[in-house]
Amino acid sequence: MSELSKNWLTEKLIDFEYKKYLLLAYLQEVRKNFDATKLYPWLAELIEHYKNVISVRDNKQNLKQHFPQRLSGIDSSSGKLTYENLLNDDELMQEIENIIEFAIPQFETRVEEGKNIYDIVEEHLHIQPVGVIPLNAENGYMFLKGGDKADTTVFEYQITFFENASKKYKAVHTHFVKSFTNSISTTYQSIKSDLLRENKKLPNPAAYAIETEMTLPLEETFLPIAKRMLVRFVSPPVS
Repeated sequence: MSELSKNWLTEKLIDFEYKKYLLLAYLQEVRKNFDATKLYPWLAELIEHYKNVISVRDNKQNLKQHFPQRLSGIDSSSGKLTYENLLNDDELMQEIENIIEFAIPQFETRVEEGKNIYDIVEEHLHIQPVGVIPLNAENGYMFLKGGDKADTTVFEYQITFFENASKKYKAVHTHFVKSFTNSISTTYQSIKSDLLRENKKLPNPAAYAIETEMTLPLEETFLPIAKRMLVRFVSPPVS
């Protein structure tokens, strides 16, 4: 996978043509994955890159903090190295601004494409509880079944809460359990019963089936979107 460094804008050569080549090569790789309905991690990375260039454009001080400095000499009184901020160069600053103005619409286009694919996929995902759901549904199983696949993929999940200084968040952690081949005798309830017998650590788990008629890449699209859907379905909004 072609990657774009978080500091791609200010590291190495500051040249419009070079940065344009770097950016377009990355976006071409992103487009290739979007065409294959592979959203993650590319969509999240795109949004982060887009927010970063907007922040740099709107906050020149932020640019100075991220931009490399050039060694200019040694302070004779303290013996410490002194550095010169390269942003004092007007031509260099103009080059950075040109790169930013080129990059913003490029990122916007790809982010919009990714969000459109996300919305289409989400519209075709359907979630339903399996059996009786306990009062605490923050631990349990996800049953994923999509397209023409002849099996149901089971993940154990745990929803956790965390917060920063201003906001609370929810996250869902999953790990693969096993796959069940679909048949007349294999139902979601029978899968849940098998899991109850095999895992005594979860004596009364919640279980949710998430289905789609679409054939989707599991790790890059189906699982991450299903996780977000599950969190919204089982947990009230965090205040």
